[in-house]
Amino acid sequence: MDILINHLREIGFNSYEAKVYVALLKNNPSTGYEVSKNSGVPQARAYDTLKALETKKIIVATGGKPQMYMPIKPKKILDRYKNKIDTSIEYLEENLPSLSDDYIEPIINLRDEKSISDQFVSILQSAQKEIFVEIWDEDFQAYRQEFKDAHDRGVDIKIVGYNNLESDFGLIYQHGLGDKIEENLGGRWIVLSVDNEEGMVGTISQKDSAPNCVYTKNKGLVFIIKEVVVHDMYLRDVQSKLGKSLEDIYGKDMVILRDKILGKNFHFSAH
Repeated sequence: MDILINHLREIGFNSYEAKVYVALLKNNPSTGYEVSKNSGVPQARAYDTLKALETKKIIVATGGKPQMYMPIKPKKILDRYKNKIDTSIEYLEENLPSLSDDYIEPIINLRDEKSISDQFVSILQSAQKEIFVEIWDEDFQAYRQEFKDAHDRGVDIKIVGYNNLESDFGLIYQHGLGDKIEENLGGRWIVLSVDNEEGMVGTISQKDSAPNCVYTKNKGLVFIIKEVVVHDMYLRDVQSKLGKSLEDIYGKDMVILRDKILGKNFHFSAH
């Protein structure tokens, strides 16, 4: 009985109305006194409730003395509510989006390993077209199955891999400074863009502090996150073709270029 009452409340009945209607379905016609007795609704409130239900055309009064009440058939009531809800949903689907033209997708902070891992898996599982990612080999192997599942359903996977990342699928550019970055940063990072729709960036392993990532569907930020991966791929490809020439100009691991842009005293270099 409680379940019936709760479902009636979900479509708009209040608690007393639901109890009175159910009592009338089980025993009709009934007087106000009988309704109160059968429903458990106090007699003073039962009459108010009967009047409200009559106004809503959920029950009818038969007239006479004493006054008797009968319920409208459930199918008729439910069809009425269904049509009303469907009409409201159609209207809201058409008009609500126009109110959110200026809506800005939030940036969600993820500050523990479980929430970061859960969000990372969720993004990979939602991928339909493309994945751009920068990731260390040990982290890639931890989520290898999710990457493989995405690859098997036709998702294009492009990776900037640290610490000699190994995979038999996806386009991989190896980043040679994984150990140095991890040492200076005190951990490892993740940069992930999926379908130009979702992005995630931050640290997923820290020696002296909790990992800290952000997740977003903000189009502008997702674009920037993807561009980080894309530009690292550009650089890796150029280095693979012009390695000796670049080293002659910029030094080993392009240290001259890094010092020029970041300064010699900068304690950590990403590229």
